[in-house]
Amino acid sequence: MNVPSWRPWVVKMFENMAGFGGDGHRSWDMFLDGTTTQNSSNAEIVLIPVPYDSTTSYKTGARDGPKAIIAASKQLEDYDLELNRDVSKVGIYTTPEIEVDASGPEAMIERIKGVVDSVGKKPIIGLLGGEHTVTIGAIYALRQRCSDLTVLYLDAHADLRDEYMGTRWGHASVARRINEVCPVTLVGVRSLSVGERHFIEEAEVPTIFWPPGSGNIDDVLNHVLDSLSGNVYISIDLDVFDPSIMAAVGTPEPGGMTWADVTGLVRGVAEQRSVLGFDLVELSPSEGPEASAFTAAKLAYKMIGYVTA
Repeated sequence: MNVPSWRPWVVKMFENMAGFGGDGHRSWDMFLDGTTTQNSSNAEIVLIPVPYDSTTSYKTGARDGPKAIIAASKQLEDYDLELNRDVSKVGIYTTPEIEVDASGPEAMIERIKGVVDSVGKKPIIGLLGGEHTVTIGAIYALRQRCSDLTVLYLDAHADLRDEYMGTRWGHASVARRINEVCPVTLVGVRSLSVGERHFIEEAEVPTIFWPPGSGNIDDVLNHVLDSLSGNVYISIDLDVFDPSIMAAVGTPEPGGMTWADVTGLVRGVAEQRSVLGFDLVELSPSEGPEASAFTAAKLAYKMIGYVTA
């Protein structure tokens, strides 16, 4: 029997996830410094850092995103004013970083799928990227266990190219690959090719361009909910924000969503749908102020709060 190349590595990773090295101390950094739980078995949220950016086409650096988010998270307050609770009490476990498979994006996607499969069905998984390609692996894993999975995809770009720069598995084709296995709804799009526009129309991909033609975020939420099933995965490319809020991304686009737009939409979906997983991707810390990493960490914590309410 041929053993998938990712499997020995994943087995070793989870053997080490008792949380500590041979000297009795944890051997990797954790979100909130691991103060909520150091045991994956009793965590409601399992965060998976994925420092991968091998198909980026403009500014690189997303590989440093997970480490920056985790470092910034140590400065967060546990109490969330909006939700009026200590979100950390749900139990948040952070795995070691997924080791990059440099043989190509398909191999990396398969490795991520293996890790998500290994986490099990109980916790909600959250990927910290890394480029947007990492999302495909999580979707492939969750789609196997949930036949009616739908994806809410927040991004400044459509990511619907069938192929880009010689690969069908790069960051510009993520939504296209996802749409082949489950429905995807795009929000925040303000940059795309003619071919992608035609695909949206021909394939009837629910898409809310930004800024929306009319209405407020509640109207956007209602349109989004109409397109989603009961089980949802939420993927957020941080370039969906306006660069005045989030400058540290590889492909910034002006005219983006505000903090209230994004959090209002995510909270509204989480209140009315079951969120099985989420990700935050494309933070490139070197491309912007340190505040960007803190904003990303705050958003991750907000999402944890919303999906566990």
